Amino acid sequence: QVQLLESGGGLVQAGGSLRLSCRASRSTFRLYAMGWFRRAPGKEREFVATISWTGGSTNYAESVKGRFTISRDNAKSTVYLQMNSLKPEDTAVYYCAMARTNLVSDRENLYEYWGQGTQVTVSS
Repeated sequence: QVQLLESGGGLVQAGGSLRLSCRASRSTFRLYAMGWFRRAPGKEREFVATISWTGGSTNYAESVKGRFTISRDNAKSTVYLQMNSLKPEDTAVYYCAMARTNLVSDRENLYEYWGQGTQVTVSS
């Protein structure tokens, strides 16, 4: 079993930035791809970004490309999501997840472990 603990959410004005962190409880973190997903009020959870086990490959949802950056530090068992130029439509609960594979994926069913989520609210 792996626990994932997100942090870094909060309230920010449109155009601002936030950095989310997600720390895994086990060092096997380094062997698996990681992803960030989000659920906006009244909507289904959706893919945001993913990163391969080495960090050498990333993929993003079209809605966040050029604004968000996913990265990881395997020595710290931590994945990050740097969010810039935030928009009110980015308001959501953000979840990190650990994949069953070491390759990037935007498919929820390929992720085995999930964090509890952290709230991001962007005011206009």
